[in-house]
Amino acid sequence: MPDTPLAEALLDQSAACHWVVDRAGIFQRIYGDPSPLLRRGAEELLGRGLDAALDSEQSAVWKNRLERALDGELLRLRERHGGAVWNISVFPIRLDGEIRHAGVMARETTAWDTAEQELRYTVLGALKAMEFERKSMSRFLHDSVGQNLTAFGLQLDLIRMDVEESAPEIGRRVQDMQKVLEEMMERVREYSYELNPATVERAGLRPALDRLAARVRERFTGAVRLNVDPSLKLDPKVASAMYYVAQEAVENAVQHSGCSIIEVAVKPTRVGSYLEIKDNGHGFDPGDIRGGYRGLGLLSMEHYAVQGGLELSIVSNRGAGTTVRAVAPQGG
Repeated sequence: MPDTPLAEALLDQSAACHWVVDRAGIFQRIYGDPSPLLRRGAEELLGRGLDAALDSEQSAVWKNRLERALDGELLRLRERHGGAVWNISVFPIRLDGEIRHAGVMARETTAWDTAEQELRYTVLGALKAMEFERKSMSRFLHDSVGQNLTAFGLQLDLIRMDVEESAPEIGRRVQDMQKVLEEMMERVREYSYELNPATVERAGLRPALDRLAARVRERFTGAVRLNVDPSLKLDPKVASAMYYVAQEAVENAVQHSGCSIIEVAVKPTRVGSYLEIKDNGHGFDPGDIRGGYRGLGLLSMEHYAVQGGLELSIVSNRGAGTTVRAVAPQGG
């Protein structure tokens, strides 16, 4: 790769960071400081391979990205490291018409992120408004519709007892009406339960996740596995947040991952407790700004995690499934 002093100076002094990796995964050129992204300085990376220079998790992520670029794909990514936001491009480099290297250009865009943050706050505000409406609807279904249906059922029961000897045919018809009414009441209870997070606080996280798994199994052909430590005691706010993170993560797995197994676990650790949702689907790159995971599902998970004081992380690679983890600190 021919270099000129001017080109070297341009690349090294620009606001962006660049690096070039060959087909063997060896860092050939580095311009600027890659440490905010790779946790290593240029002197620690040059001439070394991905496995030797990076930790195992980073190496797996960057191997996948660079392999895609070496196959001719252009990747546009966005990642947050600490308090900084980075836009990253990974692209093929052709010499004599043949792809021989992969290039990376990364630039911090934190100052340009204000408009997007305002949009995120708008979306999160809409989510809060939706939560209020859901709670209101849940109260209406439980306090008004549910109680009226219960009263109606009692009246039917009295009618049935009054006529079952003198008019048994009418009694049987009333009994049939009661069965239909019972089905309606059960559906109202189920829908009220789904709408209101306070139901999770009253019933507990495990029963809520059991119901979630049962609903998902009705339309998902794969396996849904639950592993919730029965001895775990969670703050009601944390339990509700974990439930909604699980709901969004499971829904994303069902709709987008092409998986055959979804595993949901809630377990204690030495420093707190955690929720983990794993699938064996085709995976994705969490930094891909064009990926479906960066839509409302991820915003919703972030929203509920913040509400419950959870630390949210998503680890995924193409072809290796996805793991969503929400960690509650000690005392959560």
